[in-house]
Amino acid sequence: MINSSRQPAFIYTYAYNEDERSLCHLEMRSFFDIDSETKILKSSIKIDPSRSPFMKGRLEVLAEGDTVEEIIAQAPNFGSEDETNKVIFLKINDRQGTDKIENAERLQIERAIGSDMQGEFDLHHPDQLFAVVPFGGRWYFGLYTKSEPIWFKHIKKPREYSTALSTRVARAVANIAVPHPKGVQAIDPCCGIGTVLVEALSMGIDIVGRDINPLVCQGSRENIAYFGLTGDVRKSAIEDINEMYDVAIIDLPYNLYTHASWEEQFTILKHARRIAKKVVIVTIESMDDRLETVGLHIKDRCITKKQQFTREILVCE
Repeated sequence: MINSSRQPAFIYTYAYNEDERSLCHLEMRSFFDIDSETKILKSSIKIDPSRSPFMKGRLEVLAEGDTVEEIIAQAPNFGSEDETNKVIFLKINDRQGTDKIENAERLQIERAIGSDMQGEFDLHHPDQLFAVVPFGGRWYFGLYTKSEPIWFKHIKKPREYSTALSTRVARAVANIAVPHPKGVQAIDPCCGIGTVLVEALSMGIDIVGRDINPLVCQGSRENIAYFGLTGDVRKSAIEDINEMYDVAIIDLPYNLYTHASWEEQFTILKHARRIAKKVVIVTIESMDDRLETVGLHIKDRCITKKQQFTREILVCE
């Protein structure tokens, strides 16, 4: 069956290693309420692919069909005589094993669609980039947006801590906490040197930072300014925060020498519940019983690994 896509539909492709799988899937569920074992998913929700450290790109569906021939038949409807275009076949798809489409056939499909579209075909500097992909027993064609690894530019900071979250993990945590930023106010009440703040602010998330340590507050402000961002970071203990927020992001304070005591953790968690409707917690130890003690209920979770650390990320309400 041939049809142009009427309902908004987007196909996202992903790349991640096994250590990142759990984290990536939690980010998927936060964005789309679903995840995928095939590193490709379809949703009516539009997300900028550059937000995620795991997304490769987004296809905005313009046409779909049961066969690739049905896509080729619709090719003359797309493109513009005023613009050049290029068509790519997405290598990340759910056709595996004997159903896998090899390179020669992929190139043939790209040429067949591109040659029938309006406008000139330009392999190197096209005005518009289109993509085609098989998924879920159907074929999809549309505008393609490639992910830009913005997070990669944030790896080297003026101020760093060895136990801080990696930039990649921090970006995913910000997305898990605030997948849809419009109208959402967030706080990182134990912000440290601002790894999460930098990622959140770079994605347009409305977030403020607080920390009890004035030196790390200064480091956080330096890091934020270094990347041309603007943020509100102030010295404050979490128990002194009186404003209400939609979400709080907490990487529970610890390091190899001064592990936060349960009393300190209890204070942080109790006040996080007081100031925010939703709390995303990053921890290196099991917190289930402790969270119940302060009235926080785990709605979703994942694990992520970095060197000798295995961290849990818990989404609580």
